Amino acid sequence: MLDSRDTALFADAAIAFDLDGTLVDTAPDLLRALNEVIVPRGLVPVKLQAVRAMVGRGARALLERAHQSQGVSLDDPDSAVARFIEVYQADVAAHSRAFEDVEATLRWLKAQGSRLSVCTNKPSALSDLLLEELGLNRYFDRIIGPERTTAKKPAADHLMDALGSGWQRAALVGDSEPDVGSAQAASLPSIIMSYGYSEKPADSLGAGRVIHAFSDVPLALAGLWRATT
Repeated sequence: MLDSRDTALFADAAIAFDLDGTLVDTAPDLLRALNEVIVPRGLVPVKLQAVRAMVGRGARALLERAHQSQGVSLDDPDSAVARFIEVYQADVAAHSRAFEDVEATLRWLKAQGSRLSVCTNKPSALSDLLLEELGLNRYFDRIIGPERTTAKKPAADHLMDALGSGWQRAALVGDSEPDVGSAQAASLPSIIMSYGYSEKPADSLGAGRVIHAFSDVPLALAGLWRATT
């Protein structure tokens, strides 16, 4: 439970969020596009649970991992990525949904004066489209995909570009190793959602907090920020 002193921490705070596996359960649509690309190449369709561990480092990495998991090399990554994006973009939110309590929590954070942004390795145009389709784009000052920064997560640049300037305190909320790495590189705290898309167990990533429900983000942030003041 947050008291008035904790609530005051959110004024002039900057909070960056990962997208896939943190804000939105995009795995069903990523799986749909992935299998439409790889099956005509002779690969076996990937299962939903498997794709959750492959997401987080961008479309090319997703395709490479799908091929590697079946002992095949991705020989033409540029054309494969282009085809993947074409298929995915055509129906980007067909089965994707915000995780429980995401919108209510974002609304509360905005009401306290926090500046919110998205820091994602997903292509920027796809991130824009997805968040618009789901009606979540209105909560964010910036949506920073890899093309809108000098170096993508786990680089510090990506997070700092997402956060902007002039904030009193900041943090990154994500679900995987690149998120924690980016926050550590920027000397900022991070929170990991245990339900997300991670290759490794959430509690092994080194985040300041691991939580299981998005509604717990404010309490976890307040605890991290109190510990550094």
